[in-house]
Amino acid sequence: MSSWATFGGDLHLDLDAGRGRGLGRRAALEDALRTAVRDGRLAAGTRLPSSRALAVDLGLARNTVAEAYTQLTAEGWLASRQGSGTVVAARGPQPAPAAPPPGLAPRPAVRHNLRPGTPDLGRFPRTAWLAAARRALAAAPDEALGYGDPRGRIELRRALAGYLARVRGVRTDPERLLVCTGYTQGLGLLCAALRERGATAVAVEEYGLPPHHAVIASHGLAVRPLPLDEDGADTRALDRTGAGLAVLTPAHQFPTGVPLRAARRAAAVDWARRTGGYLLEDDYDGEFRYDRHAIGAMQALDPERVVYAGTAAKSLAPGLRLGWLALPADLVEPVARHKRRADGQSGALEQLTLAELIDSGGHDRHVRRSRHLLRRRRDRLVAVLAERAPAVRVTGLNAGLHAVLELPADGPGEAELLDRARRSGLALNTLGWSLAPGATPAPARPPGLVIGYGAPPDHAFEAALDALCALLAP
Repeated sequence: MSSWATFGGDLHLDLDAGRGRGLGRRAALEDALRTAVRDGRLAAGTRLPSSRALAVDLGLARNTVAEAYTQLTAEGWLASRQGSGTVVAARGPQPAPAAPPPGLAPRPAVRHNLRPGTPDLGRFPRTAWLAAARRALAAAPDEALGYGDPRGRIELRRALAGYLARVRGVRTDPERLLVCTGYTQGLGLLCAALRERGATAVAVEEYGLPPHHAVIASHGLAVRPLPLDEDGADTRALDRTGAGLAVLTPAHQFPTGVPLRAARRAAAVDWARRTGGYLLEDDYDGEFRYDRHAIGAMQALDPERVVYAGTAAKSLAPGLRLGWLALPADLVEPVARHKRRADGQSGALEQLTLAELIDSGGHDRHVRRSRHLLRRRRDRLVAVLAERAPAVRVTGLNAGLHAVLELPADGPGEAELLDRARRSGLALNTLGWSLAPGATPAPARPPGLVIGYGAPPDHAFEAALDALCALLAP
């Protein structure tokens, strides 16, 4: 059987897949043929149907097929022979792919994603986002498509100022807001600005995200961990750190889930005022609180000493690469200067679309639906574990997209469970992975797993719970 006979039956499916990714008819056909040549389904020398015959078979205009053939011939994928039609071109030997650097090595295959911090991407509000994008683009001035203010589009900064005041109690205005490509960039920009001012260290909660610790260190700043207990980070210890900045997750500590108590918040703000330091409030999932009223942003206690950081990664999708900082007045210029040096500005079209989504109420509606779904998933996780893994204690449940599973002392530890999880295709984090450099966990703190319940699509959620319970079985 010829290569075309083997591949041709799949072409309809490949075209549908391309159209599903938003490609036009011609682009989808070109993509399908390139892929088939690249992966060997269409061997060199294989004769393709005439443009007329393939157009009839696929229900396309003949010109569409002819233009695709012409483009792929120009790129060297196909060759046109007088009297022989169009054939797959012979391509020289391809170099073996280089091994990725260790930090960029692909993760093991994942069957069930229970990593914390990621929403169900299949629930992204595509229809509402597309409608908002059309409205935003139609109304955008021409200058919005050029280089602009490194702080971001004024439309989004205005929308965010109103939204953050209404939803999180943040005290700011559009002139103090800076749009960045997510929290990680915002943290780096702030570290760079404070390093210029003489800062040498940053205080962090003893449990957090290692990539954030790495960002701090990459700017030449020491990472100084703060002890953590049932009242949150011990901010009374800030004076001993020598830090110029303290990074906190006061509404829902990551990953333990405890909120920062009022006295600890007051102690942190008092430290910043006395020393001239700053606090960075990472409000990574402040919109998702379930069992009581939301805890207001700590930034409202002193907008001149507290930087508020938010992101669309949890409420919408991390791939949008949209985050924001509400800055004290004296940090606006230095942080904006570093943003200009880094990448000039964040994407204008994404900013305009998010502004329109917020102003139209579409963002609020999506967050309400997501909050309802996440609460149901959290309750289901707790119920299943209570029935099938009763020795495991579940904590950190009042908010967010994740929970901590405290492991029994007589069972397997974090390292063994993580190894078993990887071999079974179950992606999750351990509590120990989150430990900050130099931190020593309290002897009384049990080992644990950090389980995200936001990422699996609805149809796969029960299977993910089954895999988790199998992992925890004695």
